[in-house]
Amino acid sequence: MNTKRTNTNWKNKIHEIIYEADTPMGKWFDIVLFVLIIISVILVMLESVKEIDAKYHDALYAFEWVVTIFFSIEYVLRIISIKKPFKYIFSFYGIIDFVSTIPLYISYFFAGSQIFLAVRALRLLRVFRILKLVKFIGEASELTRALKASRAKIAVFIYVVIILSIIMGTLMYYIESDDTGFTSIPRSIYWTIVTLTTVGYGDIAPQTHWGQFIATLIMILGYGIIAVPTGIVTTEFAKNNKQKGNAADNGTNFVHMNTQCCPSCSAEGHRDNAKHCYNCGGTL
Repeated sequence: MNTKRTNTNWKNKIHEIIYEADTPMGKWFDIVLFVLIIISVILVMLESVKEIDAKYHDALYAFEWVVTIFFSIEYVLRIISIKKPFKYIFSFYGIIDFVSTIPLYISYFFAGSQIFLAVRALRLLRVFRILKLVKFIGEASELTRALKASRAKIAVFIYVVIILSIIMGTLMYYIESDDTGFTSIPRSIYWTIVTLTTVGYGDIAPQTHWGQFIATLIMILGYGIIAVPTGIVTTEFAKNNKQKGNAADNGTNFVHMNTQCCPSCSAEGHRDNAKHCYNCGGTL
């Protein structure tokens, strides 16, 4: 009975440190994890520089093993510290953790698999999991809320842009000749998108008067198109700030700073001072 209770307490302590940031140990763990993620990505970039890799290959390789072993231990601890391991293993961050850790082991046992080492750069995605557990949680929550609220409008906007690109691209294909680079409708659509987004590679350019006139309209239209998504998200930000102000006036919290993660179902985003999970009812 005591052994079972000891194991439970040990797992709860590991869970509190790894998954949460409400304790000093949890905060330090996130800081160390953040530093190692940045260092590991820098190592990937340095290894791609032939002069540096030739001179410091052994040191870079040894340090990468140290970082990989740390991430491997962390991955195992994440699995054993929750009641439903497969919930984490097949989650988005669980897959990212596994995929970004396994390449070095594969390269050790199988020759010619060094190309997979570049996958280690996926560790950068883990930074998002850390940022939501520190002082940026309020800003991250507002950004997420604004993007979710405006996703339907942005989707409709992108759909309109795609239709416009297809129509303009098809029109340019029939106006311009093959000699100017508009050899097919897909290639003409590619030119339209490049022009509409104000990128302008210059590999294709209209030569006829009508083609240049349409290109001018597309360029002008491009400036307006860039501003639309920004305006949509900004509007949602303004709404959120207004709701936040109203919530503050009523004495309620609009953004919850609770970083607790349910050990049973891994649900996050609980209310401040919550004792039970809103998803499964488990004890936090």
